[in-house]
Amino acid sequence: MLKLLRKLAAQRYLQLMALAGAAWMFVFNYIPMYGIIIAFKDYDIIRTIGESPWVGLKHFRDVLTDDELPRILRNTLGISLIKLAVGFPLPILFALLLNELRSLRFKKAVQTISYLPHFLSWVILGGILATWLSDVGLVNRLLIALGILDEPIWFLAEPSWFWPIVIVSDIWKELGWSAIIYLAAITSVSPELYEAATIDGANRFQKMRYVTLPGISGTITILFILAVSGVLNSNFDQILVLRNSLNESASNVIDIYVYHVGLLSGRYSYATAFGLLKSIVALILLLAANKVTKRINGTGLF
Repeated sequence: MLKLLRKLAAQRYLQLMALAGAAWMFVFNYIPMYGIIIAFKDYDIIRTIGESPWVGLKHFRDVLTDDELPRILRNTLGISLIKLAVGFPLPILFALLLNELRSLRFKKAVQTISYLPHFLSWVILGGILATWLSDVGLVNRLLIALGILDEPIWFLAEPSWFWPIVIVSDIWKELGWSAIIYLAAITSVSPELYEAATIDGANRFQKMRYVTLPGISGTITILFILAVSGVLNSNFDQILVLRNSLNESASNVIDIYVYHVGLLSGRYSYATAFGLLKSIVALILLLAANKVTKRINGTGLF
C-alpha cells in the first residue's frame, strides 16, 4: 500500500488529469443510466420518474409488435451492412496506397484533401449534396452532358437512390479520417521486416500483403469488432439531413423512427425501451464478433 501511495504521489499530475476524465464519464455516462428505468414505467413529463407507475415489459412488447419494425430493420441493416462491407476495407486500402507514395508533398496534399470533408458537419454537407443532386444540380448536368441521361433525375426524391447516396457520401466524408489510425499502425511496423522482404526479392505489393497487412492486423481486428457492434447505428445526423417525405420508405431507420415516434410524440418510455433493446443487441454482437475474431486470429478486445 505504501509503495502504491508513493507511486500515486509521484504521478499526481497525471492522476489528476485521469481523474477529470473519469469524473466527466461518471457524470455524463453513468448517472444518466438511472433514466433507463422509464423503459419499465409509464412515464410522462407531468410526473417524476419515481411517481410513474410500473408497467413491466409492456413497452418492449410494443416495440417487438410494432408494424413498422420490419421496414425500419430492413433499412437500418441494409444501410449498415453495406457500409460495413464497402466502407470498412476502403480506408485500409487507402492507407496502404498512401503509405506507398514516395513524394512527401503529394502525399500531404492527398491526405489534406481526403481529411477535409470530415471537418464539415452533415448540415453543411447535406445542403451541398441536396444542391448537387437536384434536377438542375451539378450531377444531373454532368450526366446529361456526357449523354448518360436524357432528362434529369431528382435523386433525393427517389427511394431507390437513397441507400447509394447515403453510403457513397458517408465513405466520401470519412475515408481520409478513418485511414489515420491505419497509417499510425503502419508506422509501428519494423523497417527491418521491409528490408528482409527486399532482400528476398519482394515487390511493393508483396510487401503490402505479407508485411504491412499482417503488421496492422491487430488494429484491423479491433476496429472490425467495434464496427460490427455498431451495425444498428446508421448515422442519425446524415439521414436526418438527407431524408424527406418522398424517400421515407428507404430512409426510416431505427434512430429516426425512435426520434419521431418516441421523442417528438412524447412516448419517452417507448423510446427508452427501443434504445435499451438496441444496446442489448449491440452488446451481443460485440461479444460474438470478439469471440469469432479471437478464434480466427487470436486477437480481440478482451
